[in-house]
Amino acid sequence: MTPDLGRFLEVASAHLLQRSAPALEAGYEQSSVMTLAILLGVAREEVDRAAARRFEENKALRDFFRKWERVIGNAELRSRIVAASGGSDPSLRVPDLEENNAMLRALLIEMHVEVEQQQGDEARACEDALWHELALSTERRRLSLGPF
Repeated sequence: MTPDLGRFLEVASAHLLQRSAPALEAGYEQSSVMTLAILLGVAREEVDRAAARRFEENKALRDFFRKWERVIGNAELRSRIVAASGGSDPSLRVPDLEENNAMLRALLIEMHVEVEQQQGDEARACEDALWHELALSTERRRLSLGPF
């Protein structure tokens, strides 16, 4: 049998919220159990989407780099952006995806600094697209418990 981690976290969270917390006296311990239950629910959501979100974002960043690399005037930075845009994730393991995501996001920050210092319509269009990608990145991380 392969354990279903998402289901386990869901059941544990529900048990704490519906059984354990109500059985405790109101106060610190009950509040702590309820907080733990909510955190288990958040962990369940993140387990469910961990690889997919990172894979999707890494692809989106590489696509972004391919589309906008021409705007970068700094040859060394452009070279790293071109190399990153042609890269791929070595596996679907979350640590591998997260490592690539950190590298791609750091490169995006460098690109942002470069583009902000440039003049012209194409630089502004790239900057607008960059902010749009950052907004999409925030959406990808949204938790169902968060603001709607």
